[in-house]
Amino acid sequence: MATATAALDGPAGPPPAPPAPPAPPAQQEFAPLKGMALALGTVALSLATFMNVLDTSIANVSIPAISGDVGVSPSQGTWVITSFAVANAISVPLTGWLTQRFGQVRLFVTSVLLFVMASWLCGLAPNLSTLIAFRVLQGAVAGPMIPLSQTLLLASYPSKKSGTAMAMWAMTVLVAPVAGPLLGGWITDNLSWPWIFYINIPVGLFAAALTWSIYRKRDPGPRRVPLDRVGLLLLILFVGTMQIMVDKGKELDWFSSTQIVTLAIVSSVAFLFFLAWELTDRHPIVDLRLFGRRNFTMGTVSLSVAYGLFFGNVVLLPLWLQQFMGYTATWAGLATAPVGILAILLSPWVGKNVGRIDPRRLATVAFVGFAFVLWLRSHFSTDAPFETVLIPTVLQGAAMAFFFIPLQAIVFSGLTPDKLPSAAGLSNFVRITAGAVGTSLFTTLWDSRASLHHAQLSEAINNGSAAARQTLQTMQAGGLSHEQALAAVNRMIDQQAYTLAVDDVFWMSAVLFILLIGVIWIARPKPGAGVGAGGAH
Repeated sequence: MATATAALDGPAGPPPAPPAPPAPPAQQEFAPLKGMALALGTVALSLATFMNVLDTSIANVSIPAISGDVGVSPSQGTWVITSFAVANAISVPLTGWLTQRFGQVRLFVTSVLLFVMASWLCGLAPNLSTLIAFRVLQGAVAGPMIPLSQTLLLASYPSKKSGTAMAMWAMTVLVAPVAGPLLGGWITDNLSWPWIFYINIPVGLFAAALTWSIYRKRDPGPRRVPLDRVGLLLLILFVGTMQIMVDKGKELDWFSSTQIVTLAIVSSVAFLFFLAWELTDRHPIVDLRLFGRRNFTMGTVSLSVAYGLFFGNVVLLPLWLQQFMGYTATWAGLATAPVGILAILLSPWVGKNVGRIDPRRLATVAFVGFAFVLWLRSHFSTDAPFETVLIPTVLQGAAMAFFFIPLQAIVFSGLTPDKLPSAAGLSNFVRITAGAVGTSLFTTLWDSRASLHHAQLSEAINNGSAAARQTLQTMQAGGLSHEQALAAVNRMIDQQAYTLAVDDVFWMSAVLFILLIGVIWIARPKPGAGVGAGGAH
């Protein structure tokens, strides 16, 4: 189970599809599958999971192409990523209720089919607004797929082979983020970006049909359970308005805009009402009382902040490579995909030893590793060769292997089994939301720092600069007009400014990872604490 935790969260390039809380136990026990039914069931569930995780990672290297096609800036194009993440975060706490209300097999197959439909609509989207709307739909319906694939797979195998089942599932989830940037880059360069969504259609239909044919008689069926509708509405309101505020802040000049101020007020008020309601409701959609536990709070804060830093940097790297380093989408994918190699190799060892070694020590290794990788990246220059970009990417996989499993072990340490589903839902909701917010803040910070560096570099380009005059004269001697020569110089300044800015972001992130080490040591996990059932995501 611990291996599965790393599998979902640990892989590459773009992070994998966000996890959700485990489905409640079935009311009826079913005998394990055997023979061909077991093999086909494993294939069907793995394919659905692969499609889900692949779709999260495949879009990152395609953002510049999507942005250019729909006529927006690349920073606005990142809304394609954040909209999916926010919708997915909001749907996470609903997974347990939906499973009980509709039955796990029906819910899983329906989620896969709706995901296929949303993917088709994303490919057809004529503009950014429509694409974001369909990505929201895609993120919302994707919520139950990951945890239910685990639930159904575990029920398919004898209990003594559950570790084998999760190891197979883990490899599927780890391979998808490695393949995502590579496949996304190739499709974008050789076909067109809508095909990164269209490829889900045959895979999803086949997985849904195969799953239904094998598991339709293994569903305990629906039962009526209460739903915290007010809490859900307040959750959607405060998270949605917060994300819109962060996404549009730079574009609207932050709090000088009435719209941003209004969004901030609505989000704050909705958040306060959400806190009050959830702490007093008999059936809250998220159990906020869990934050009264030191291990849960410190583990969740560390996991979420670190994930926000990680996710923001993962989105930023391919943007910089394609916009200012001349990389194609394919080569940007090659530069980001190998992050999964060491994660695949090391995650099983970490999962095996997390109950024996203090998880705070293992998490410290992860934070130091991330800080080292980002420190290496903070020295990137405009003439950095491919190997220089690739080496930190490969090393980052080792840090990821030590990251998710130990931190989730801390989150779940000391919790009773009945609290694990709620803890998984709440911690993953906070983590996924942090990833979406981190992406928006990092792209905004990158633009802001680039503007500062551009202004500083431009001060040296004036009529009094002999080097500037000589450069312009050389360009004009080569056949450029005065205006064309100035435009070329401005492009070089842009390249330098955005490279210096991305170095600033990497350096700042490295410092924050070091500071997080102090936060994680405030926790007091019980000796021998493993990830537990709730951490199997």
